[in-house]
Amino acid sequence: MISAVAMHLMPVLDQPPVAPAAEPLAIRACLTPMLTAEFDREWDLALDEAKRAKDLAPVRELLGKWRHIAYREPRGPGSYYRMPAKAEQIQRRGTNPAAVTLEEMKAVVRGRQAE
Repeated sequence: MISAVAMHLMPVLDQPPVAPAAEPLAIRACLTPMLTAEFDREWDLALDEAKRAKDLAPVRELLGKWRHIAYREPRGPGSYYRMPAKAEQIQRRGTNPAAVTLEEMKAVVRGRQAE
């Protein structure tokens, strides 16, 4: 029998990939062991904060953040670690040499919306 998480991860022909459910097990199933350890550390902190504040907002925020990472990482392995490195490079240089103009980005968005 295939678990619900495993079914979610199986590619479905003719359908775009979807992000995992905003649930810890679904998110963890999409992560590498290194990212799973990072998620688990942040999960523990979010639970502690939610318990202290008696508010689930930290848990919801964490799940939203990691849901995005869990969707992106299998499609671009290493993207989670490349992002802070790229941000540091841009801050150091004061500019992003790989940046495109706003009009170029709008054209990309229009093209994707037309698909």
